[in-house]
Amino acid sequence: MTEVLQQLVNGLSLGALYALIAVGYTVVYGIIQLINFAHGEIFMIGAFGALTVWLLVPSGTTSVWMLPLMLIGGMIASVGVALLMERFAYRPLRNAPRLAPLITAIGVSIFLQEFVRLFYGDIPGFPDSKRAIPFPQIDYVTGPAFTIGGITIQRAALFTMAALIVCSALLYVFINRTRLGRAMQATSQDPDTARLMGINVDRIIMVAFTVGAALAAVAGLCYGLRYTNVDFRIGFLAGLKAFTAAVLGGIGNVAGAVVGGLVLGVIEAMATFIPGQFGGSAWKDVWAFVILILVLVFRPQGLLGARVVDRA
Repeated sequence: MTEVLQQLVNGLSLGALYALIAVGYTVVYGIIQLINFAHGEIFMIGAFGALTVWLLVPSGTTSVWMLPLMLIGGMIASVGVALLMERFAYRPLRNAPRLAPLITAIGVSIFLQEFVRLFYGDIPGFPDSKRAIPFPQIDYVTGPAFTIGGITIQRAALFTMAALIVCSALLYVFINRTRLGRAMQATSQDPDTARLMGINVDRIIMVAFTVGAALAAVAGLCYGLRYTNVDFRIGFLAGLKAFTAAVLGGIGNVAGAVVGGLVLGVIEAMATFIPGQFGGSAWKDVWAFVILILVLVFRPQGLLGARVVDRA
C-alpha cells in the first residue's frame, strides 16, 4: 500500500508539471485554435532563461532570493520568443489553411531546438551542447526530501504542485475577473464580432501568447529544479505530453488541461505496477499515449469536455 501511495504522489507531482505546460498550451488554443507544437520549445527556453540568470551571477549562489530572479529571467526569455514567434511565424498565416500554421509550428520547434543547442555550445564551459547542462539547486526549494508516513516527498515536487495551484488560481481570476480576461473570452468565441465591439484582436492574441509562455517558463524552472539538469531536447516530449494532457482533459478547457495533466502523470507513475514485459518505467510513455488513443476513440471530447465554439 505504501508503494502505491508513493507512486501516486510521484505521479501527481509529475502531472503538475505536465499540467502547467498544458494550461499554457490551452490558453493559446482557446483563442486562435492553433495546435502550437513549438510550445514545448517555449518551455525549454524558459528553463534555459532561468539557467542563464543564474550563470550571470558571479558568485554562483544557491540562496532562495535567486528563485524569483530566475523565474523572471525565464519568463522574459519565453515571452519574448513567443511574441516574436506569433508576430513573424503565425500572424501572417492567420487566414491560411490550418495545415500551414501547423507545419510552421513544427519548423519553429526545430529551429528553436537547434538555436539553443548551437548558442549554448559556444559558451565557455559548455563546449558539448548535446550533453545535459547542470541546473542550479536552490536552498529550501531543493534538498533533502521529506518522509511522511513512509512516503518520500521531494521538495522540488512540492514546489511544482504549489506553482500549479497558484498559477491556476491567478489564471482563473485573470480570465473571469478582469476586463482583459473577458476580452479574451469574447475573442475566443467570435473574433470578428469582438473586433466590431472595439476589441483589439491582435493585442488579445499577443496577451494569450504572453500568458501561455509565462506558464511555460514556470514549468521550465520547475523541471530544472526537479531533474537537476536541462538540455535542448526537453521541450519536444514535454510538448507532446502537454498536447496529450490537453486532449485528455478536453482541448480548449483550462480546467481540463489541469485534470488531464494530473491524470497523465498518475498513469505514467502507475505503469510500474503493470505485470510482465509491458510494465515498468521504460513503458510509461507507451501507456500514456495508449490512454490518449483510447480517449480519442471512446471519448473524443476529453474527460471534462472540449470547449467547442460555434462561430458564424
